[in-house]
Amino acid sequence: QVQLVESGGGLVQTGGSLTLSCVASGIFFRLHDMGWYRQAPGKQRELVAGISSDGITNYVDSVKGRFTISRDNAKSTLFLQMNSLKPDDTADYYCKAYYRPSRVDYWGKGTLVTVSS
Repeated sequence: QVQLVESGGGLVQTGGSLTLSCVASGIFFRLHDMGWYRQAPGKQRELVAGISSDGITNYVDSVKGRFTISRDNAKSTLFLQMNSLKPDDTADYYCKAYYRPSRVDYWGKGTLVTVSS
């Protein structure tokens, strides 16, 4: 059974920092592309940051220079370091694993990040 479990969300003031974690089980983690997505109330889910199985990263423009995605394949864990947080970063953050050969993806249940002004 595949499980992606996010943690690290919470309430933080503008300018603060949080680190999200996503622990994966039931998949061969190192072979999956991984990503962090977020969904704010009334908005569509969007890709925040992605990291491929070979370590190539990409970010949505609004978080470049503030967020850093990384992975620890030995621990099957994905991270998102978020600095200089803004109220617009408030959302539910979701972890996604994607296996390119079969085009199958898996999602976590999310962790809430709230940035107060």
